[in-house]
Amino acid sequence: MKTSIIFFLMLPFLGLSQNMNNDKLQEIYTSVSDSIQGQSGAWRFYIKEVPLMCITDTNHNRMRIISPIADSNTVSEELFKAALVANFHTALDVKYAVSDGVLWSVFIHPLKELSEHQVKDAVSQVYYANINFGSTFSSTSLTFPGSINSEKEEEPKEEKQELRKL
Repeated sequence: MKTSIIFFLMLPFLGLSQNMNNDKLQEIYTSVSDSIQGQSGAWRFYIKEVPLMCITDTNHNRMRIISPIADSNTVSEELFKAALVANFHTALDVKYAVSDGVLWSVFIHPLKELSEHQVKDAVSQVYYANINFGSTFSSTSLTFPGSINSEKEEEPKEEKQELRKL
């Protein structure tokens, strides 16, 4: 009896696979951007002069939306630390990352499982994480408890020092 009830409660969720694909992504990016270039699976588009890119790998069901922020060699250690804190509190579904000497705002996700709403939200978060780097470091107005400004460097406690030896 319990199994039957659980099955019926989960039934509405079993068919939620979104089947996102490159054609749908192209439509979404065209609708939200000021301009777009590229081909299926590799686009460069702009929102208010901020460049964003999307790369997909349909064979491995992966996609990423990225936006270059700065040459990583010019970013101070203080800003890097603040970005790591933001990855926990204010960047939410996007993260700050470094690759090939560039600091990026990045959203990475399985492709097929995305809905149109999630893609639009991801584009928005990548955009805002880019333009808010160095100030609020936020991708939305939502933050998790704590903040970049409340993070203080403190002397490592004895336990932390012992863990570092491992």
